[in-house]
Amino acid sequence: MAQLQRLTIQPSQLQQNQVLLTPKQKHYLLRVLRLQDGDQFISMDGMGKWWLTKLTADTAQILQTLTPKTELPLSITLILALPKGNAFDDVVRYSTELGVSSILPVLSDRTLLNPSPQRLERWRRIAKEAAEQSERAFVPTILEPVAFSTALSEYSNFKCYICEARGSYPHLINIINLPLKDIKEVVIAIGPEGGWTETEIATAILAKFQPVSLGDRILRAATAPIVALSLIAAACECVSHHPQVLD
Repeated sequence: MAQLQRLTIQPSQLQQNQVLLTPKQKHYLLRVLRLQDGDQFISMDGMGKWWLTKLTADTAQILQTLTPKTELPLSITLILALPKGNAFDDVVRYSTELGVSSILPVLSDRTLLNPSPQRLERWRRIAKEAAEQSERAFVPTILEPVAFSTALSEYSNFKCYICEARGSYPHLINIINLPLKDIKEVVIAIGPEGGWTETEIATAILAKFQPVSLGDRILRAATAPIVALSLIAAACECVSHHPQVLD
C-alpha cells in the first residue's frame, strides 16, 4: 500500500462505517496535512486496529479494515529512572519507534524529579505522534511514575533485566541471543545519570532482575534505552524473519 498519513482516533469516534472527526483532527487533516475531500488516510485506534479511511465533508468514511504487521513478536516494558531536563521526551519518541509496549518512569535514589500531570500528558501525546509516524499498530502506554522499589515488585514474575554500566555483567546481546520464541514479555530497567546505587542493584537482583551490560562505554541516561531496545528489537525480528537460526 502507498504511504498514507495516519490519524489516531478514539473508539467512540467510530459510528457504523464512519469516523466522526473532532475539530482538531479536521484542522490537522485539512490545514496541516492539506488533504482534500476524497483523499485517503489510515485511522488507527492505538490498540492494534487500522482502517483505510476516505476524507469527506464532515466525517471520514471507512473503506476497509487493515491488518498491520509492524509490531514486535513480544511485549517490551521499559522501566526508566527519570533523566534530567527534557531528555525523557526523546526517550519516549525513539522508544516508540523501536517498538516498546509500555514505559514506566520511576523515581530512584539518584533522581527525585516528580513530573506534573501536564508533563505526563505531553509524553502520551509524543507517544501517539511517534506511533503514527513509525506506522505502529499500538500506541505505547506511558504509566504514572512510581518508586523504583514499587516497579520491582510489580514485574518480578516477568523476564526482567537491569542495565548497569559498572561491574562484570554479561552483555545484553549475549543474553537476548538465546531463543526468544517462547518469551512473551521482556522488562528492561535503565538507571538515571550516575547509574543505579549498589542497594538498588541488590534489591533488583532479589526481585529476579538479571543485571546486564550495554558495553564498555558509559552511556547517557537517554542513550542507554535506545541501545537496549535496539538490541532486543533486532533479536526479535531476526527470530521472526529467520526462525531457522534457532535450529
